[in-house]
Amino acid sequence: QVQLVESGGGLVQAGDSLTLSCAASGRTFSSYTMGWFRQAPGKEREFVAAISWSGGTTHYADSVKGRFTISRVNAKNTVYLQMNSLKPEDTAVYYCAADRSFVIHTTKGNYDYWGQGTQVTVSS
Repeated sequence: QVQLVESGGGLVQAGDSLTLSCAASGRTFSSYTMGWFRQAPGKEREFVAAISWSGGTTHYADSVKGRFTISRVNAKNTVYLQMNSLKPEDTAVYYCAADRSFVIHTTKGNYDYWGQGTQVTVSS
């Protein structure tokens, strides 16, 4: 069982940066693939980024590639999402998720545990 708690969301202006954190409980954090998803009002929850258990492999949605960076510190049971050059269309609730497999997945159905989400609002 893994519990995930996101933090770091807020209201920023277009072009600003923001870093989200996701703190995980449990001693097996380092064995999970971790992902970030987001959900805007009236839209489906969509994949943003994922990172392998070692941190050696990452994958991004095309919409954030080059602007967002996912990273993890297993010793701190924490995964991060650095978001640069934010756009109004990045406005959403951002969710952290954990996947027990060693394969990076981009579909939400493959993830086993979810956080409660943190709101990111980007004004134009």
